[in-house]
Amino acid sequence: MGLSQFDVQDVFSAANGPSKASCIVAFHSTIRWKAHFDSCKNSTKLMVIYFTASWCGPCRSMEPALNSFAAKYTDVEFVKIDADELMEVSAEFGVQTMPTFILIKQGKEVDKVVGAKKDELEKKILKQRAQAHVQAY
Repeated sequence: MGLSQFDVQDVFSAANGPSKASCIVAFHSTIRWKAHFDSCKNSTKLMVIYFTASWCGPCRSMEPALNSFAAKYTDVEFVKIDADELMEVSAEFGVQTMPTFILIKQGKEVDKVVGAKKDELEKKILKQRAQAHVQAY
């Protein structure tokens, strides 16, 4: 049985030019998400999971900042999950408000930002990146 178009992940380019290769990956299938998440559990690379919803105004206002962060911090993986589309994934992470950003390392939550707080999100990304670089050496 083949995969439908909804099983395939979308990749949104966040680059400001051809020299920057960064993206935000959107998952539309719980099966694909779980396979990806399980494959990242041994990685010290920081993952930022962005829980959003199509009806969420504050989520839309965060999109430019998130795209900017994805372009700037290419050593961080940015993932987008529509909380209404993948409700069981949202429930698994205890997401009740959008937008919610969960920072993950080695399959574990290391930090969280609830709400459209771009400055707080960037500070937490920088903090976790710094810790990841220290652990790598």
